[in-house]
Amino acid sequence: MKLLLAFSRGVDWMNEKFGRVADWCVLLACAVSAGNAFSRYGFNLSSNAWLEVQWYLFAAVVMLGASYTLYRNEHVRVDLVFGSLGERGRLYVDIFGLVFFLLPGMMLLAWMTWPYFLDSLLRGETSPAPGGMLRWPAKLLMPLGFFLLVLQGLSELVKRVALLRGQPGQVDIVTDYHRPEQ
Repeated sequence: MKLLLAFSRGVDWMNEKFGRVADWCVLLACAVSAGNAFSRYGFNLSSNAWLEVQWYLFAAVVMLGASYTLYRNEHVRVDLVFGSLGERGRLYVDIFGLVFFLLPGMMLLAWMTWPYFLDSLLRGETSPAPGGMLRWPAKLLMPLGFFLLVLQGLSELVKRVALLRGQPGQVDIVTDYHRPEQ
């Protein structure tokens, strides 16, 4: 179990770093958007490339930030039963969801989006818009993001199994659940 927990800590560390990249992409997207609006309306200068940069940054926020969101236990849950369960019950529900939904779904999506990216890279695909950019960097974000979610899902699985086995001191996880306020 020690080796699995070391793997989990490594994945958590890596996804925390990708989460920081996603944070910076939010700031960059806002700066590009403001700069583009200023140049367009202030000087009547613009480029489709600036719009595409915004889209690429937004894709990076979503695809690189998803695994960090899972790591932070801030993902959306369907609260039909989860909130009324005790800690062990919540751990079992999480394990079930990870094994039967998250991991198979993300592995399938990573596998399916890899050829999509590879085709774009090999063809040197660019945007058809004037001043458009290469498309493969944005398409790379899809298999990468899904793969990071697979790794984080495995990390979360390891941590939950460790808690069920009675090793709470070796696991960095938040199991508290707070019902969303409306």
